[in-house]
Amino acid sequence: MTIFSLYIYDRHCNCVYYQDWHRTKRPKVAVEGGLLPGVSAAVYPRAEEPASDNVNNPNSARNTLASASGVLIAVNEDMPRTPLPTQSQFTQPHTNSTGLSFDEEAKLVYGVVLSLRNLIKKLSGRDEQFVHYRTSTYKLHLYETLSGYKFVMLSDPNVDSLRFVLRQIYSGPFLEYVVRNPLITMDSREQGIDNEYFRTSTDRMVKSLTVFE
Repeated sequence: MTIFSLYIYDRHCNCVYYQDWHRTKRPKVAVEGGLLPGVSAAVYPRAEEPASDNVNNPNSARNTLASASGVLIAVNEDMPRTPLPTQSQFTQPHTNSTGLSFDEEAKLVYGVVLSLRNLIKKLSGRDEQFVHYRTSTYKLHLYETLSGYKFVMLSDPNVDSLRFVLRQIYSGPFLEYVVRNPLITMDSREQGIDNEYFRTSTDRMVKSLTVFE
């Protein structure tokens, strides 16, 4: 038994955070413009720069040198603050690809959650809650906050309910490093949860579970 991945969606239906552990099929890098910056460096599209930009263009901002002061003028590019992964992280010969870009995968996961959640409400009434469902290959767990955030975790189908784990992630690292962090804009349509403290704390919490192998 093990845990595969974690998705967090905000009330705007955007995937604002992603992390995985034991995925056998890696997600493809998201299409440019299809994913918020800061969600996950492993699936964020890399910006390809021309190799000759700094060489053949002496007027480029990167090559601007103040003649009087001798100080190089640095240009801040609009890139996610989370460090981008190395080439070895993209090329994993022992894992297969899902065939879907990550932004499409995230939309499918959210669509499944939303559809089943609405179906249960219509069939069972408002007192019933959708907390998980199981297939032959995985089990999906859901925890939804009052503010509209949806914590979704995929695990081995034989794992018991992990809703309490999602609640602990919300009440612990999420509140501590995201909600109470003045540097993070909540409910933003422009930036994901770009916080290494939250990522590290979540990773430590998940790996400490008995079902994690």
